[in-house]
Amino acid sequence: MDTIGDHAIVLGASVGGLLAARALADAYRAVTVVERDVLPDGAENRRGVPQGRHGHTLLPRGAQIADELFPGILDELVADGAPTIPGDDLSALYFVAGGHLMARSGALRDRRITYVPSRPLLERHIRRRVRAIPNITVLDGHSVGDLTTTPDRHRVTGVQVGSREGVRTLTADLVVDAMGRGARTPAHLERFGYGRPTEEHVRVHVTYRSQLFRLPSHVLSEKIVLVGARAGRPTGMALLGYENDTWLFTASGMMGHEPPCDRTDMIDFVEPFTPGHVVAALRAAEPLGDVAQHKFPSSRWRHYEQMRRFPDGLLVFGDAICSFNPLYGQGMTVAAIEATTLGRCLRRGDHELSRRFFRAAAKPIGVAWQLAVGSDLALPEVEGPRTVRTRLDNAYVGRILAAAENDPVVVDRFLRVSSLIDPPSHLFHPALVGRVCAGNLRRHRKADGASAAIPDERRKSFLTARR
Repeated sequence: MDTIGDHAIVLGASVGGLLAARALADAYRAVTVVERDVLPDGAENRRGVPQGRHGHTLLPRGAQIADELFPGILDELVADGAPTIPGDDLSALYFVAGGHLMARSGALRDRRITYVPSRPLLERHIRRRVRAIPNITVLDGHSVGDLTTTPDRHRVTGVQVGSREGVRTLTADLVVDAMGRGARTPAHLERFGYGRPTEEHVRVHVTYRSQLFRLPSHVLSEKIVLVGARAGRPTGMALLGYENDTWLFTASGMMGHEPPCDRTDMIDFVEPFTPGHVVAALRAAEPLGDVAQHKFPSSRWRHYEQMRRFPDGLLVFGDAICSFNPLYGQGMTVAAIEATTLGRCLRRGDHELSRRFFRAAAKPIGVAWQLAVGSDLALPEVEGPRTVRTRLDNAYVGRILAAAENDPVVVDRFLRVSSLIDPPSHLFHPALVGRVCAGNLRRHRKADGASAAIPDERRKSFLTARR
């Protein structure tokens, strides 16, 4: 790629910020990542990522992109202990969605591998790779202040940063705000006279509490246990096998259904909808550290692609554009997709870069938003507009999940879409629609047969009692 500028600055060294820096390194002579935290060398939790103590998933699409941006990083994660789930072993996954337990035998079509590193381990490896790129500098321990602009405010020219040595201004051809939900770009834009972007919200009021455990060796055959919320029960749980023989247990609730803070009470909270052998394993587990809590009020999409005016020299990235219900594990993968999108935009130069990037990024963001918000609105407890399209889609997804109870092919197609590998339109392929219809017909016939047998059993019991 041809160099299009001298200096780019990324605000925030989260996974999203580091991925953005990797994309920018091919187009700018120097890239500086500014981070408030002093970044650890090892796989440690840090203050700036409070959700790092909770479960994270690098979806298969995100893993694929990470390995393209940093060749060999997946092998390095495995060498450092990150567990993997081969695509030919559905028994390693216990997944309940919408009240339906997915088929646990069979294989996925492309036999893809799912990687399950903890968030601190993943960040450590990405940080190490980014720091090894010669034209990237990571400036940690620095706070971010105001953006600087040209006198007419048509272009952002840099940012003020502060440290123990004082405040200074870094100049740049491009500043990328990757500071998450709390990003200040909307306030900056309003101060510069551009106005704020339109925001779309779906209030979910998620609370989840997590604790790291060590389980007895080989006590579970599963490597991931996921039980999602369903209508009438906006609660769920997750158990993820991590590196160093540790497991992360999470209890979650939506719309005011908060899990308790105590470990024993957390297990009691999930027991009614969790497999008995998993509950027994949790009760016998050795806790490592304290229970951590995180709250997430709403999914939020800031529609920068709809703004009529936007200053040159500024971009917004990752959660600073759109943050999704974290229970679906989409955030890091969407950031990875945005990094590839940014790379394609940079190859066309910096002319109208913000407009081109926001419009291009809106497409994958829209897909993930549709999947997440559609799942949220399938719960009557979540308030929000339910269009006819939303109701029809959720009704069909419910039938997909019902068919997936016994059909590994349907499981494969559903997971490919929910993992952001295939677009949602693939769920409407005639061949899959046929399998879904056939699977639901078999379920109804089986249910009707069971219902018809009930009166006979009751009659036999009544006659036996009379004798």
